[in-house]
Amino acid sequence: MKVAFLTILGGLLLAGGSPTFAGDPATGRKIANMCRTCHGIDGYAQIPIAPHIGGEPKEYLEAQLMAFKTGAREHEMMSVVTASLSAQQISDVAAWYASHKAVATLAEGVTEDDAPAACVSCHGADGISVLLDAPNLAGEVNIYIDTQLKAFRNGNREHEIMSEIAADLSDAEIREIADWYANVQLEIQVSE
Repeated sequence: MKVAFLTILGGLLLAGGSPTFAGDPATGRKIANMCRTCHGIDGYAQIPIAPHIGGEPKEYLEAQLMAFKTGAREHEMMSVVTASLSAQQISDVAAWYASHKAVATLAEGVTEDDAPAACVSCHGADGISVLLDAPNLAGEVNIYIDTQLKAFRNGNREHEIMSEIAADLSDAEIREIADWYANVQLEIQVSE
């Protein structure tokens, strides 16, 4: 945890800012226009390989955007997009998407007791994050979750908790987790 914090802090400092920026959702909405093609202006992803980001914790969004900006995390599109953003702009766009409310509804016929046990303490049974540094998984396309879990398992993506959890998951277990959260209905309520 200490290493992740220092990496994020270092990334913020390298970006020319401090980790104490207060984000402005109204300014962030303007910046989010560049995000709308993949993630939608409301944060509901328009393409299956992009995650839903509306209603995500601000801290999680900032950390991920800074990781793309600093190269701690790489993606052919996100690394390019974040390169031109200042730490303040990252805080603002994170504040915009975090100002929305993500509402999840479990599929008919299942209960929270049926949720993947390895996931609920961070991501919730319904896929709404219970931690500020964990993403929502509700309603994500199963192939997106599957791909991310395999990236953690294979070492292509690293996280002190997720890498360890994913290391022991079989392809079938990964698919069960991905299907569980993909079957949760997600509604993103936009704050205007």
